[in-house]
Amino acid sequence: MGMRLAMGHIDELDDTVLAFARQLGLSSVQFHTPSNLSGEHGYWEVDELVALRRRCEDAGLRVEGIENVPLWHWDKVLFGRPGREAQLANYCRTIRNLAAAGITVLGHHFLPGYVWRTDLRAAGRGGALVTAFDADRVDEGNALAAYKLTPSATGAEPIAAEQLWDHYRVFLETVLPVAEEAGVRLALHPDDPPVDRPLGGIARILSSPEGLERAHELSGGSPAWGLNLCLGSVSELAGHESVDRVIDYFGPRGKIFYVHFRDVRGTVPRFEECFLGEGNLDPAAVLRRLAAVGFDGFIIDDHVPAMVGDADTWGDTSPAAYCSRGRAHAIGYLQGVLNALGTAPAEV
Repeated sequence: MGMRLAMGHIDELDDTVLAFARQLGLSSVQFHTPSNLSGEHGYWEVDELVALRRRCEDAGLRVEGIENVPLWHWDKVLFGRPGREAQLANYCRTIRNLAAAGITVLGHHFLPGYVWRTDLRAAGRGGALVTAFDADRVDEGNALAAYKLTPSATGAEPIAAEQLWDHYRVFLETVLPVAEEAGVRLALHPDDPPVDRPLGGIARILSSPEGLERAHELSGGSPAWGLNLCLGSVSELAGHESVDRVIDYFGPRGKIFYVHFRDVRGTVPRFEECFLGEGNLDPAAVLRRLAAVGFDGFIIDDHVPAMVGDADTWGDTSPAAYCSRGRAHAIGYLQGVLNALGTAPAEV
């Protein structure tokens, strides 16, 4: 289908979100641990996945994929706790059920402590609300502690880097054969923030191009493994230098399955999220580079600033917060750049 723009990171689908996507001229969507899926048995059922897909298709929207199963579906896998085998079996069942429902991309991270921020309401351009990270404030705790995918403080025991690599190895050895057989692609999200120190006692192993390349090696070249290239997370490391390296390594290998298009101002140890075009990256240059290495997947908007009249930053996952001015700005910006570069297919 070629490089294309989808509306992504939908946490809860309702008629407003469907209308928002169509009003923006989009023809496909992607989900992020959607509340529409109960997953009450520790995996997503075929029937609920089919219902979600059909609801989108009835509105003229194709489902590109889903990202991140609920934490309680695989926390023992992330932490290497007893009961991991049962959760891995359920994860494999989710993969098979996705395939049966006609959904062929499943994004994942491998970050037991999840995303870390020290401020969810920092002042961005014109007073827009943005999230921020400052390594000097880490001891104050994670401002995203209440987020749905963040483990509780009491449940987050320390994990060293090599332990975590072993946990990821076990995960891949179990799920990749199933994904290959089912025809589902598993897309890995880089660590956010990409720091070289543990946060909350938990190591960060996917916080550098070298770490992502090691993960690729660990996959054994499986056609089911690739990247969910979060540009913001990689930009947080070293701006264009790190983004270009990751694109140039994974792109020609066909290992960039889809892209989170966002950016930040600054790099670790401190940065803040921002509007596209005012951060570390030149969006047009990034899109040209993706096209040059043969990327032909979908691109989604990601974390966006909260503008006047918007509910809040990305800590709020309600449909009202999701259908925001900040998101419309990001999608419109990307549509304009893609059209100017001649890399965007006509929308349905």
